[in-house]
Amino acid sequence: MTDEPPRDDRGSPVDPDPKSNAPIGILAGERPNRRRRRHRRRRTGRLLLVLGVLALPFLAGAAWFWYQVDSPGGPGRAVSLTIPSGDGVSAIADRLEQRGVIGSSLAFQIYTRLGGHDRFQAGAYRLHEDMGVGDAVTTLERGPRQRYRTLTLAPGLTFAQIADRIGALPGLDASKALDAATTGAVRSRYEPPSVSSLEGLTWPDSYAVSEHETEVAVVRRIVRAFDAHATRAGLATASDPYHTLIVASLIEREAGVDEDRPKIAAVIENRLRDGMPLQVDATVVYARGGGKAPLTDADFQRDSPYNTYRVTGLPPTPIATFTGPSLQAALHPADVAYLYYVLTDTNGRHAFAVTYAQHEANVADARRRGVIK
Repeated sequence: MTDEPPRDDRGSPVDPDPKSNAPIGILAGERPNRRRRRHRRRRTGRLLLVLGVLALPFLAGAAWFWYQVDSPGGPGRAVSLTIPSGDGVSAIADRLEQRGVIGSSLAFQIYTRLGGHDRFQAGAYRLHEDMGVGDAVTTLERGPRQRYRTLTLAPGLTFAQIADRIGALPGLDASKALDAATTGAVRSRYEPPSVSSLEGLTWPDSYAVSEHETEVAVVRRIVRAFDAHATRAGLATASDPYHTLIVASLIEREAGVDEDRPKIAAVIENRLRDGMPLQVDATVVYARGGGKAPLTDADFQRDSPYNTYRVTGLPPTPIATFTGPSLQAALHPADVAYLYYVLTDTNGRHAFAVTYAQHEANVADARRRGVIK
């Protein structure tokens, strides 16, 4: 009996293995292709998983940042915040975080840097807790509710002149500023116990003064600024800090150029060493109460502890405020033997001498050239 192939419904023979007639190359290639596709799908899935894991910190950071910029919910209770003059973005950010206006100082600094928001005025602001960085920046950029007045103190001023400038600010009184300087209401760390004057113990600078500051508060601020600058300059290490301050004030009023300051300091110290009167004209001006009028014979004969033509030694207090270069010169006088100096040109330079004969020659030359009378 012969085996016949199976037939379909129409009676046509049916191949029991349809793949048996396919070309061998096709059959051989199908299995590897299918495996490659499965491998490719697995590899793509793993890559997407890795990318997702790596993206999580970035997405979390972005979500945190925008939460800080635009905090959900309404703002909390009102907060009054004063930004002092000189505060930078980081200091302002810290103040806002400490008062609960924003949740993160870092987010504020990032936001302002990215957006170019770096010009905030000093003054008083009304903000709210939980404002968020974005609303806080918007409020600050509108400017302060309270604006500051500027107190400009040039080097070389006496405290009476400083008090006048304080008194010129609206709501402040010069006499109260003077009282703060003489009653002990404000004292400098470099003010000896026996001294009751802040003469020379304030720092020349520009200060932003709010409408709520009192005369005592203003004086305290400019004295604290002096203490900080003097300490950084090394005054605390001086053998006699107050002596150094008095010398620095004389240098400030006498010197016209920085290069002369250490030499003038040397002249002062050399004269003190030799027991000679200092004969500093600026002390005579201070003794008569200031002014720009030429000194007269009566001025040089004035009976005053500040008249260094009549008394030997330093005056009892500084005679003016001074700059860093004058303080450095007083701390580090030049190593020279000079005992005399005289103005030698209209730019403020001086000619120095060791002997009186050399000094007389320098004076005659300055007169011949019309520098002095």
